This record gives sequence, structure tokens and C-alpha cells, in this order.
Amino acid sequence: MTNLETIPLTTLDGRDTTLAEWTGLSKLIVNVASRCGLAPQYEKLEQLQRSYGERGFTVIGFPSNQFLQEYGNNEKIAEYCSTTWGVTFPIMDRIRVNGRHRHPLYKELVTTPDAEGKAGNIKWNFEKFLVAPDGTVARFRPKTEPDDPSVIAALEASLPR
Repeated sequence: MTNLETIPLTTLDGRDTTLAEWTGLSKLIVNVASRCGLAPQYEKLEQLQRSYGERGFTVIGFPSNQFLQEYGNNEKIAEYCSTTWGVTFPIMDRIRVNGRHRHPLYKELVTTPDAEGKAGNIKWNFEKFLVAPDGTVARFRPKTEPDDPSVIAALEASLPR
């Protein structure tokens, strides 16, 4: 896997960055969508941010309209995340998570197998990748809630010591 921290990213407000901005932190990378039936996971993602943020953790949301459930502009996405769920974690610019124009970050992430040993395409919105400070990655499928014991155990094990 390439060094994920060097892949260029853009924030929801148009600022260029990379994952290096969060070097040393455990990062839960999630492809999000505002109009998805799984959008209530935003609440649990925010709870993780508030519970573990000061211990070396951040959620990073990547809006995607690949499943036709995300708003068409960044202002609407930002407003939805803020007013509906009180999101304080970073949200990036809209990206593609599958297909020929898949974002380079996701080209790397999808090579990570899930708990059943299956790698490959993103199945739906709210697929989660926990990137530990040492670069190891754990993958959790969309229906695995952010507060699932398997996510919490992996998160706690990945926190900086």
C-alpha cells in the first residue's frame, strides 16, 4: 500500500491538504452520504469523535454521490452535517469511491480486506476504514455501526500510546 498520508485531498471548503495533517492520529475514514438510510450513523461517528478525539483519534468524512444519495454541492453538505448531526470532525470534498475515476485514496483503501477477507469495491455509503498511526488499516462494511464492539476494539487498540 502507498503512503496514504501523501495523497492529495481537498476539504469541503476547498483547502488542499493530505492525511499528513492528522499524522500520529488514528483516523476513521468513512464515505458518507446525506440522503442515505444509513445517515443516522453520523450521530455515532460524532460520538466517537467526542469520546476519542482528545486521545489521538479523528473521523474524516468523504462525501460521495456514487450511490446517488449525496447533495450536489459542498455548501448543502456542510449545512446538513452541521445542523442535522452537529458534526465537528473534518469533511472532505465530494469524491468517487468506485470506478474508473475513483479517488486515489480509495484506490488504496479498497485493497484492504474486511473481517471476512474480502477486499474490493465499496459496497455502499458509510463503509469505514480505520487507519492506525503505524499505517495499518482495518475495514468495516456499511452496516457495521460506528459503535460496534469490533470497531471500538480496533479503535482503542490503534490509539497512540
